[in-house]
Amino acid sequence: MIDDFAKEYLHSDLKEVRQVMLRKLDGLSEYAIRRPLTSTGTNLLGLVKHLAVAEARYFGEVFGRPFPEPVPRWDDLDQRGRDLWATEHETRAEITSRYERACAHSDVTIAALAIDAPGHVPWWPRPDVLLFNVLVHLLTETSRHAGHADILREQLDGTVEVDADAMAKRGQDAAFWQARRAEIERAAGAAAGKSP
Repeated sequence: MIDDFAKEYLHSDLKEVRQVMLRKLDGLSEYAIRRPLTSTGTNLLGLVKHLAVAEARYFGEVFGRPFPEPVPRWDDLDQRGRDLWATEHETRAEITSRYERACAHSDVTIAALAIDAPGHVPWWPRPDVLLFNVLVHLLTETSRHAGHADILREQLDGTVEVDADAMAKRGQDAAFWQARRAEIERAAGAAAGKSP
């Protein structure tokens, strides 16, 4: 009983955060979704591309259910990190569609296996795992990248993943956030002994 509940709970949360990742691209230009916004090149479309590889690999080869499309080898050091950005030849539609197909493949694997089904992750220090371990890992990984995407999107156009109606009811409009930011900046300056 608890096994079914745990599997459904984790899977449901994973499905939700996957949708968050895709929504981060909505309404943005090709340049904006590809633009490197950190010193390491982190960008929105690259995060989606990376998660497509993660879904395909973890819920595919780890459980002997390979994703039917090519996935970069985990031990190919020349390819490491290339899944974190999109070339000019890769389209938004190709990358998001691949992510959706990888997630659909993952969903079939998750539905087919028991939460204690064994898998093997050769790149982990303790490679023998259960579906439970991989569900938790992918939920954590996707949520982590959704947090990155939240910050990147806010940098690009100020959009945040919140309930806009609830914010409006609390009076949290653009002026509120501008004042809050100024308040936080003043506090940071005061703590550091700097005057604004």
